[in-house]
Formats: sequence, C-alpha cells, structure tokens
Amino acid sequence: MQIQDVFHYFESDLKRVEEHMEMYLRSDVRLIPEIIHHLIGSGGKRFRPLLLLAAAELCGYRGERRYPLSAIIEFIHTATLLHDDVIDHAETRRGRVSANRVWGNAASVLVGDFLYSKSFHLMTDDGNMAILKLISTTTNTMSEGEVFQLMKAGDVTITEKEYLLIVEKKTSILISAACAIGGILGSATDGRIEALTRFGMRLGTAFQITDDTLDYVAKEEEFGKAIGQDLREGKLTLPLIRTMRKCTPEEKAFIREGIENKDGEATAGIMALIQRYDGIHYALGKAKTCIDEAKGVLVPFPESEAKNALLTIADYIIERRL
Repeated sequence: MQIQDVFHYFESDLKRVEEHMEMYLRSDVRLIPEIIHHLIGSGGKRFRPLLLLAAAELCGYRGERRYPLSAIIEFIHTATLLHDDVIDHAETRRGRVSANRVWGNAASVLVGDFLYSKSFHLMTDDGNMAILKLISTTTNTMSEGEVFQLMKAGDVTITEKEYLLIVEKKTSILISAACAIGGILGSATDGRIEALTRFGMRLGTAFQITDDTLDYVAKEEEFGKAIGQDLREGKLTLPLIRTMRKCTPEEKAFIREGIENKDGEATAGIMALIQRYDGIHYALGKAKTCIDEAKGVLVPFPESEAKNALLTIADYIIERRL
C-alpha cells in the first residue's frame, strides 16, 4: 500500500470530515471563516483526521462520530498554527502568505481562540467524558510545550532531551490523541487504547524530527515554507543540536554568534557545518527508530486494511525526504 492508496481508501470519509468542518466554521463575523479558510484551504493533508479515521476502523468503528471528532482535531491543530505564526513572526505558511501577515497578529490569535472554543463546544455535544478529558489534557500539554519552546528560543545550550520534550508536548501529543480517540470510539480495551496512544506519540515525534530536518534540505517550493526558517527564528532542532555537540569550540562560537545576532549571512556556514557533522543523517536515524517502535506497537492488532493504512502512514513520514 502507498500513501496515495491510503488517501483513496479514506477518500469518502475525509470528504465527510471536510463537510463537517465547513458546517462548524459558519459565523456571522465574516473575518472568522475568512482567516480559517485561508489556512485550512492552503494544502494541509488532514494527517491527524486520517489517523483518527484509520485507528477507529482498526478498532471496528465506522460510525458518524468520527467526523466531528476528526474536525475537532484539525481545528486544534489549525489554532496552534495560527498562534505559532504570530509567535514566530512567520511570513509564509504552506507556500502562502501567513494569516498574521495579512490580517495582523490580534486577528490571528483571536481566530485561533475561536477554533479552540469551537472544539470544546463540539466535544460537549459528543458527550464522551473520556475524550473530553483526553483533549483537555492534550491542549494543556501543548500550551506547556509552546511556553517551554519560547523559553528555549535561541538557547544554544539546549539538549537533545529538552528538544524531544518540546516535540512531544507540542506535536506528538495531538497526533497521539487522534489515534487514541479512534480506539475509544471503537470501545477498544484499555491495553489497545494505550497501544494506539504510544503509536501516535512515536509517530508524532518522528513526524516533527523529519519536518525539522527538512527545514535544512527540502526544496522550498515543495516544503511550503522558507528553507532555514527555523534557524533564522532561533529554533535549535536536532540536526543543529547534534552538530553543536560534535563541532570544535571555534565552530560552536561561530554558530552561537550567528544565532544570537540573527545573522542571515551565517546561515549557509551553519548549514555546511550540519552537513559536515552528519546532523541530517543523525536526525533522520532517530526518526527512523521512532517509526520502527511505532510499527512494533501495532503487531498485536489483527491484519486489516486499516492496519496497513497506519503502517503505510508511518513509512511515509520517513520517506518524505524532499
């Protein structure tokens, strides 16, 4: 199975998710759907709803509740993107001008807040206390991750452990929740829900490590954001953390100065050092280990199209080396 096969298999379900998202975004305040459509309609793959749909089917559930809950997960993800772009002073998102550049920071933050509140309103409509508790804990953890990342911005002493903690809190936790919700919908055993939770955490960590690594090596028109953007924003990700651990004191001072002074001219030199000290290969190796662990978690589940879909998604995360 290839990733295109997965999207084809869930095509009608993803269409229903889109219909529900469209319905929930209606507002008398015209600016709200305008900003959200700018971001939601700019090419996102609906990766998190896809995982929820696949996990639910893996656990035997194909009912209607999948659609609003998938919309909730995508809304929370979209809210974090709106807030992230404000924090990072981003100029582009998915190859388009970012919402904060078009409508300003205040509008972006408030519309992100609208998406959060809409998500919790929809969860109360669903009425499942386990899901409500899961998403409440998830969004709280994501906020902690955002603040911790802000504390570590430009900090050249950040450790690999601290970086991975940010990844888990900011990214992995929501992907994990999407998978766990699938298990809850399917009334799976606690053990299987826990397995899907762990699958999502490892998958999410691999996803973010790969995403951060592509920031150094991808083609800009395919990646959807400016290459080297993380470096210019003072975000030290795994390829650079590895390099800082291996390079000479002089090279470390060069990197430190380039980051602290936000010296765009130093970017090429820093990227060359990352290549020299195998930062890209190291980071992708870590991501591959996470994927292998994630796939191992699914071994007890019976063979099915849904299981094949989840395994294919896992492989795709590593293969997307643009």
